[in-house]
Amino acid sequence: MTVDFQDTLTALSLSGNLRSIPSGATPAGVTDLSTNDYLGLAARLDLQERFLNDCAQASGQLMTSSASRLLASSQEAFSGLENKLSGLYRGRAALLFNSGYHANTGLVSALASGGDTVVIADKLIHASAIDGIALSRAPFERFRHNDLRHLSRLLEKHRSAQRILVIVESIYSMDGDSAPIDALIDLKRSFPQMMLYVDEAHALGVAGPGGLGLCAASGRMDEVDVIVGTFGKALASSGAFCIVSPVVREFLVNRARSLIFSTAIPPLCALWTSLMLDTMLGMDAERAHLRALAAALQCRLQPLSPEFPIPASHIQPLVIGNAAMTVNLSTRLLGEGFKVLPIRTPTVPPGTERLRISLSAALSLYSVERLADCITNSLAPCKA
Repeated sequence: MTVDFQDTLTALSLSGNLRSIPSGATPAGVTDLSTNDYLGLAARLDLQERFLNDCAQASGQLMTSSASRLLASSQEAFSGLENKLSGLYRGRAALLFNSGYHANTGLVSALASGGDTVVIADKLIHASAIDGIALSRAPFERFRHNDLRHLSRLLEKHRSAQRILVIVESIYSMDGDSAPIDALIDLKRSFPQMMLYVDEAHALGVAGPGGLGLCAASGRMDEVDVIVGTFGKALASSGAFCIVSPVVREFLVNRARSLIFSTAIPPLCALWTSLMLDTMLGMDAERAHLRALAAALQCRLQPLSPEFPIPASHIQPLVIGNAAMTVNLSTRLLGEGFKVLPIRTPTVPPGTERLRISLSAALSLYSVERLADCITNSLAPCKA
């Protein structure tokens, strides 16, 4: 039986797609452009020291919830964080999940299961949402990335359905471009059975007023049925949340299996996340700096990618189109002091293998310019 497993591993290795878990920390002197620490909060030792000092004075068991959310005896940290989120999102209901993966699998599988529901999703949504769709067993179609004409045709095709769950990301994790939130909201007026689900995982902290995301930036977030955010990226914590109506929240408490059957995150994490939220709201200067870095890098990289647009975003893809060459370029850059990981199939479609450059507000313009120089100098021999 293990022969089949080894054959798979051998095939992955030959195609340049074999993965492994990294060991150890990023070497000293290497600029890490592989994480999602968009605001630079993960390295803020001052915030960590302040938090741990406050926790040292607190009483109670903060290190574990010891049960699922529905059974945990201590709820104060969780409900406090949910109440804070509710206040930030105009009084709508909030519900915590253990991770972005738990949120999408639990939310989508619950919202799409049972009844006459059809799911229509952007071609590039997170794998976790795809897994949620599979668990729901609902009829499922995908529209071409950000192609609202295609989406409109599919909505018309399924107009007789009781509910149509449309799933998008506000900022896409591998391409760095944005969904047309206003246009999606406008579509709801023509299709009243449409339920709009927006995953803000890579926008939270970075975009919108106070970093609350692109739905908040639209000024129409009340018209987005489900907003999902994660704490493990720009907010330097762990866990996730959704913003929904009170009725949908109660439904999810009773039907979202990833919530019902998972041990809840430690209360300590919820308390840390609360501090990160407070900090994030006041980081407009860091967000402006991040936008400036993104514009500078995009200006340098776009000429190197004539066939694939690079957005002026904190996530910038440099498509190489070949797994082995992408790994080779990543290795060359590491030798120059930049950790930029290769992204390969099945994370991205075959032929679009790429470097995914993840910018942080903690970087300097000098570092970004030097990165662009190193990519330019390394790209030609890598493709040779």
